[in-house]
Amino acid sequence: MFNYNHIKAFSKNIAVITPDGNQYCYKALLEYCHLIKKNVESRSLVLCVVDNTIGSFIGYFSFLINKVVPLMIENSLDIQLLDKLITKYKPQYMWVKKSNSYLCQKGDPLVNIFDYTLVKLNHKKDYFLNENLALLLTTSGSTGSPKLVKLSYKNIFANAKAISKYLSIDSNERPIISLPINYSFGLSIINSHLIKGATILLTNNSLLEKEFWVFLKKYKATSISGVPYSFEILKKLHFFKMNLPFLKTVTQAGGKLNDNLNLEFATFCKQACKRFFVMYGQTEA
Repeated sequence: MFNYNHIKAFSKNIAVITPDGNQYCYKALLEYCHLIKKNVESRSLVLCVVDNTIGSFIGYFSFLINKVVPLMIENSLDIQLLDKLITKYKPQYMWVKKSNSYLCQKGDPLVNIFDYTLVKLNHKKDYFLNENLALLLTTSGSTGSPKLVKLSYKNIFANAKAISKYLSIDSNERPIISLPINYSFGLSIINSHLIKGATILLTNNSLLEKEFWVFLKKYKATSISGVPYSFEILKKLHFFKMNLPFLKTVTQAGGKLNDNLNLEFATFCKQACKRFFVMYGQTEA
């Protein structure tokens, strides 16, 4: 399971690097976990309006470690749907950007960590959260409605463990994460590397932005992941001609990859001595 003792073993390892060059070790993440634990009641529901920044990441990591249940929502979600989710699920807290005055004014700010703040709402906890419930996620088919998928601690850990074993992940890995962390594929990459004490290169920049490639090259990402559309973009960006000797692994999920693209990337990776994995989704797993 994800717990303090498991993560403590990697205390000196760098856990996250962000595009501004800041680096955060696992020991620092655990210190933030303690800070959040002091301000959140155990087994509470927290609405997390997230993006790929360090503040957002620390919230997810801390809630998971502290057995607080995060309901993960993308930062760009329509405000009316967000209000609908708040009304339906009555979270006790929210983890939101400090700059989002609309959400911050819905309750009492308790603690700030980087660009995020923990807001306590006045909802009475009149429901029971199963002790095995770890996480609530939307799916591509439910983002227009208040339906959510429930994942248990065993779900998350078993998935992370299976992926890390199959992909031979160790503490030397440096995956670059541009997929949203509220998306199951993005989360599975994060979780499967966290349990091995690896270093995550976390960015909001997309494949189409120069900053993404500058970041990838500067910190020598060892793996890159994407959905089918990502691979269409990579081909247009002449990925096959890029000089990326440190990039060892390419993974794809989130839908069926076009047969021709599949063959092209498989052929390229074989010739370039890189590993190419075409996978199915975390939800199915």
